[in-house]
Amino acid sequence: MNSLKTQVKERLSPWVINWYEHSARRVYIDVKIEALKEIAKILFKDLGLRFATASGCDTPRGIEILYHFSFDSTGEIFSLRVLIEDRNNPQIDSLATLFSGAEWIEREIWELLGVNFKGHPNLKHLLLVEDWPEGKYPLRKNRKIIQ
Repeated sequence: MNSLKTQVKERLSPWVINWYEHSARRVYIDVKIEALKEIAKILFKDLGLRFATASGCDTPRGIEILYHFSFDSTGEIFSLRVLIEDRNNPQIDSLATLFSGAEWIEREIWELLGVNFKGHPNLKHLLLVEDWPEGKYPLRKNRKIIQ
């Protein structure tokens, strides 16, 4: 029987940009943004990993989102990292249609970083007040957009 890491690596290989093993139980995988939904489906439905959470960050290259999946019986964590380069119109497919655990964290990232999650069933304010100024995202850095 192949190890979980081997299975993940084999199943995701067409979409992997970079694979980094931080430790024996922690792997970061840079993946192609257009394949995110398919990859998440493989991890969650086919391989039985649990979606733990997602986190977002405004980086010099664009908005980066990490999706953290856990294999609880071994303590292994696989973090999918996607880069949204278009700061003016950041969008990505929602994973909330695959597992409801993504609903709230996607709302939080939408609110705080301005990422539109395409197909999300309920993108509305979660943390900020309803009359928060449109286009103002508290976790965005004040960078000039280079065209």
